[in-house]
Amino acid sequence: MALLGKGALAMFWDLAPEIRTEFEDWHSHEHFRERLAIPGFRRATRWSSATGSEAMFQLYELETYDMLSSGPYLARLNAPTPWSSKMMPHHRNMVRCQCRVLESGGGYVARCILTLRLSPAEGKGPALRAALKKVIAGLVDRPGFAGAHLLRHEAPPIAVTTEQKLRGADRAADWIFVASAYDERVVEALVGADLSATALAGMGAAAGVVAGLYTLSYSVAAAEMD
Repeated sequence: MALLGKGALAMFWDLAPEIRTEFEDWHSHEHFRERLAIPGFRRATRWSSATGSEAMFQLYELETYDMLSSGPYLARLNAPTPWSSKMMPHHRNMVRCQCRVLESGGGYVARCILTLRLSPAEGKGPALRAALKKVIAGLVDRPGFAGAHLLRHEAPPIAVTTEQKLRGADRAADWIFVASAYDERVVEALVGADLSATALAGMGAAAGVVAGLYTLSYSVAAAEMD
């Protein structure tokens, strides 16, 4: 088992509480459907903060990384619907990562997830990847967990799109590690043990790792839209 493809689009943002209901309606009933109609987009999943904030995390699983610069996808990015044009500016503190899937093991969609936004220390990329690959292999069958995955941001050579102009400046994370679980206690414990700041530094991660805990909001696969 693994993610549904070799590419991914991972996004983190927050939004004002007063817009949340309309935002989730738009995101679920128009935006996901629109994106999953694009060839190569296989599944869309949205998560909400498990700690009471307005933070969200979303992942599109893509057949290949090249889907991120495909003609049909760019056409959508440059022709937002009226509802999309209204909602796009409400993405606050957007971190948008266009990713290659480096490692993937086990399932993805489960009740809760831990995300880590991190970078390798200078010269430590191969060591960090090898260490996290070992962590992923160990989590696949560990009680409470569903799987884990490692993504690396790589911006495709495309011009700034209309949707990005509506949102404003997007930031990006170098690498994203995701661990999914059906028991939230195990992902919480992971941050204090296998993936503590000390453990990650020993693996080769640079300082400044950003962790997030989320619970499942909505997930749908392209095949379910047929």
